[in-house]
Amino acid sequence: RAEITKRLITEKKFTVIGIEGDWPDTYRVNRFIHHKGSDKNAAEALADYKRFPALMWRNKEFASLVQWLRTYNQGVCEKSDVIDIFGLDVYSLHRSIEIIISELEKIDLQAAKEARSRYACFDAYQDPQEYGYISSLFLNKTCHSEVMDQFIDLKNKEISFFKDEDMDPEEEKFYIEQNALVIKNAEEYYRSLFGQPPSVSWNIRDRHMMQTVSAIEQYKKETTGQDAKIIIWAHNSHVGDARGTQMASYGQINIGQLAKELYGAGAISVGFTMYTGTVSAASAWGGNVERKYVQPAFEDSIESFFHLSDKKAFYIALDEDPAIYQFFDTKDYLQRAIGVVYLPQVERQSHYFSAEITRQFDVIIHFDVSHAVEPFDKSTEWQEAEDAPETFPFGV
Repeated sequence: RAEITKRLITEKKFTVIGIEGDWPDTYRVNRFIHHKGSDKNAAEALADYKRFPALMWRNKEFASLVQWLRTYNQGVCEKSDVIDIFGLDVYSLHRSIEIIISELEKIDLQAAKEARSRYACFDAYQDPQEYGYISSLFLNKTCHSEVMDQFIDLKNKEISFFKDEDMDPEEEKFYIEQNALVIKNAEEYYRSLFGQPPSVSWNIRDRHMMQTVSAIEQYKKETTGQDAKIIIWAHNSHVGDARGTQMASYGQINIGQLAKELYGAGAISVGFTMYTGTVSAASAWGGNVERKYVQPAFEDSIESFFHLSDKKAFYIALDEDPAIYQFFDTKDYLQRAIGVVYLPQVERQSHYFSAEITRQFDVIIHFDVSHAVEPFDKSTEWQEAEDAPETFPFGV
């Protein structure tokens, strides 16, 4: 994925990477690749990824790309060609609150005082999920009106209000506004976790990601005069059009569907599949990262079908050949989804769903044997798994 990203930047002039990471943590990375801030290398720039699953971004492969982006930007002459990297996710409620108050204190003490007063609504809760649970039981305990008031207040501020010496006014306004958007949508997200179907919180999260993409697009247009070409890094379950999968029957949408609805053929969905190999993942949400061995795919899955080709890796552009499209359009396949948690003991229930791949993706890239990314923060379990037999996964 990193190599594809580099080629899209150098050959097709893409200028933005949006990742399934938090806005504040990723903005530190963005400043690093712009040669701003005090970080001396990519590993330091990734230090704010502390919340699980930090393993997605605090790994050597991603750090290598970040360092490449910094070097690339150093050689760029036109502002419109400078690369940005932004976080699209919704989880940074408390961190975004801290940032808004801190930034406003540099600009206007009265505005900072008002923001602190509004966001104090969350002070009684140890974590966002506790807030979500209590507010679902007592509707008069929500912080909804406070976060909306703060979001609208910041949206209505003129550019001249934003005067932190460390950023251009346009950048400062964008940075603060997006943190306020995270808080607004995170409040709704955590409130929806209790007493509502899982599809509700899922849809809030993916709509937030799409809102962030749209805001990035507008920001780049306003500051460079050019339309943004955006690469999105997220799991298959987010980027493949949900209407082509079992997700649709649960009422779930995703960023892949929203992008197709907004941009039509201008949005290209690329999926990655694997037959077996290793992944870096935990055994439970919040658990230690382990180097896990992935079982060979089930016989009736698309991964097992691709394995029959005897090729180590290949890609299929589903719309390039009508015969290929028609072949895959004739049936649904099982498809494996491995995120930051992998549970091989309950693989069928936890990691497989049915999909019409011609509706889900435009392109599929298949690796028969995958290799786990190497995290900075290796657990004992990850290190012990490095000594796996050389014959894995074939056992011969």
